[in-house]
Amino acid sequence: MKRISIMNGRLIDPASGRDEKADILIEDGIVKEIGTEYAPISFFDDSDAEIIDAAGSYLIPGLIDVHVHFRDPGYTYKEDIITGAAAAAAGGYTTVICMANTNPPIDNAEVLKELIEREKKLPIRVFQTANVSEGMKGEILTDMDDLYAAGAVGFTDDGIPLTKIDVLKEALTKAKKLNVPISLHEENPELILSLGINKGKASEKLGVGGAPNISEESMVERDAALNMEIGAKLDIQHVSSGGTVDIIRRMKEMGCNIYAEVTPQHLFLTEEAVLDKGSLAKVNPPLRTEEDRLKLIEGLKNGTIDMVATDHAPHSREEKAESIEKAPSGMIGLETALSLLYTNLCDKGEMSMIDMLSKLTTNPASLYGLPYGRIVKGGEADIAIFDPQKEWTVTEDGFHSRSSNSPFIGEKLKGKVTYTICRGMIVYKEGE
Repeated sequence: MKRISIMNGRLIDPASGRDEKADILIEDGIVKEIGTEYAPISFFDDSDAEIIDAAGSYLIPGLIDVHVHFRDPGYTYKEDIITGAAAAAAGGYTTVICMANTNPPIDNAEVLKELIEREKKLPIRVFQTANVSEGMKGEILTDMDDLYAAGAVGFTDDGIPLTKIDVLKEALTKAKKLNVPISLHEENPELILSLGINKGKASEKLGVGGAPNISEESMVERDAALNMEIGAKLDIQHVSSGGTVDIIRRMKEMGCNIYAEVTPQHLFLTEEAVLDKGSLAKVNPPLRTEEDRLKLIEGLKNGTIDMVATDHAPHSREEKAESIEKAPSGMIGLETALSLLYTNLCDKGEMSMIDMLSKLTTNPASLYGLPYGRIVKGGEADIAIFDPQKEWTVTEDGFHSRSSNSPFIGEKLKGKVTYTICRGMIVYKEGE
């Protein structure tokens, strides 16, 4: 019988609203007891338990990321499911949803089943989406029924927008029937001159065409309006434009079943980062203006934006060393996300810790209908221990990911995950 006793921590659980000093006893993967100052655990025999003194730290639910790329199969020189899971655990994540733009793409049950079997052996919970369209070409739907039966938890062609309205309508209708999310990358290619760089100050200085806000806003407006009729779980991925926030808020007020993600990079960086960091700050959709950034934060605070997702997208050093036009878009994010959010929002009094954590736990769990993202007696023991006072600097050689393409290298952050526990097992311990 595996037992872990976590002592003297501060339990913060958005699902229950609890924010109090607590001890937690874990037994065989389950939260056996939660003791508080006013209701201590009546019998706490720690003689055969691993004891963790969490004094000064927060005990939080294992985080959930609805948008990661583990590059497996096909691009494992960037990342694979093992290194991706290690990066997630180091960031406090115990559940992640992998995107399907792999090679081969996850557009048939055979590829999906093989990947799911390997993911079952990982130390954290890794769920898999499948493609909306065959070959991610946006023309013919995959056999969504077959893929769902094989274990797909949602559908996406992430990285490639669905431009054909008839294909999208059919996909939304099928997703509604299956009661699973459909997640969309919203950038109209006909309005983009060059990917990964905002059309504005950055594109002008770099001498490239850029990607304007309207490329995102026009597709979100179209797809949300279509979903008003259908009612599928529509997830708008990595929102970057302040105008998109306004559209999503309005659509929610009209009753649209729509969810929205935002990444830490879009919350805390602007197009200026591309001029400073080069291709490390190149991402689709691009980092935009300070006005956009502030509207994203406001949207997160007022609930228009439901979730923070990392869009963890590893690339090799050689790829990112290419010219700004040739380098691929994307950046890693699992190991810095929580610290970035704490440093820039919670520690500055912009958001409470419990409200911020809801964007990383209960809201993502709600979208996918998962029984995780909470700390409750009798529930799964998925817990992260976060030291809010620990200060650290992001370094290129400090990542557990196979790649190190982060624009936050050199950034000094406050707050760090020291332990991650998944299914009652310690899957990450700082320094080991």
